[in-house]
Amino acid sequence: MATRARSHLKQREGEEGQDSPRTHKCSYCDKEFRFKSRLNLHLRTHTGEKPYRCEECSKQFSRLGTLKIHIRNHTGEKPYRCEECSKQFRRLGTLKIHMSTHTGERPYQCENCGKRFSQKSILEDHMRIHTGERPYECEYCDKCFSQSVRLKSHVRTHTGETPYRCEACCKQFSRLDILKNHMRTHTDEKPYRCEACSKQFTKLSCLKKHMRTHTGEKPYTCEECNKQFSDPTHFKRHMRTHTGEKPYRCEKCSKQFSQLTNLMRHIRIHTGEKPYTCEECGKQFIQLSHLKSHMRTHTGETPYRCEKCNKSYRHSRSLRAHMKTHIGESV
Repeated sequence: MATRARSHLKQREGEEGQDSPRTHKCSYCDKEFRFKSRLNLHLRTHTGEKPYRCEECSKQFSRLGTLKIHIRNHTGEKPYRCEECSKQFRRLGTLKIHMSTHTGERPYQCENCGKRFSQKSILEDHMRIHTGERPYECEYCDKCFSQSVRLKSHVRTHTGETPYRCEACCKQFSRLDILKNHMRTHTDEKPYRCEACSKQFTKLSCLKKHMRTHTGEKPYTCEECNKQFSDPTHFKRHMRTHTGEKPYRCEKCSKQFSQLTNLMRHIRIHTGEKPYTCEECGKQFIQLSHLKSHMRTHTGETPYRCEKCNKSYRHSRSLRAHMKTHIGESV
């Protein structure tokens, strides 16, 4: 490997045998370097050489500095401290990025829409919204992404990798943001507050969904029947009434369902599970609706009323049977 790398060095020396500025050229890409050591580092981006190995997890790196930073993942060392809030970081670069949250500095501006960013890399990712470029391709399914971090997250759906572990319950997750959301189930933290009613939420997406109860916004429209929805999950569920799609299959009898909740309810037929118990008599039920219907035998409630004669019933089926007695009657 070293011999091959040396064969790709092109030097131009000065009259006295001294290296002239930017004298070392890479023959892979013609990039030039002033120092041979820098060229040697660069060559590893072409050769794939990774001579530095972590003794803890055997991961390999092309640079010693990168290995040292990686080792802090195992040791927990965070040598870089923010003077404003005392938060600590493993990398100096991460500290510098963090500092912009205090200074508000956003030196990188999008030429298309004027939006400003604290990091050049974030601006580059943002620019792909305008260009439509998706340079990161999944080797498993050929799906493309505009950001490398989204590709990495997607690849875990294929590999099953879950590198983010909850310290409270040891549950593992494929994405850091999912872990952070999960942690709030332990801390009961709800950082997102509705300005209209002060209700708080653990996720920003839940707050946005809730806000539609105040605004009446229904951004999801069915192209088949023009019905509108405020919740994307309700919209997807509705679409199956048109497509006939039933993606949830029972492993016991192969029966298929359009909704996951219907499958879970059906599975109880096989398992015998009856999670809903009447507090009055101890009778158990597979479905919550069955328990509610049963409770009326104790409360005497008759919520289903006939509009013809005002007679009322405990069950909707009883009302339907009764309505047939009015068929043919004059108004």
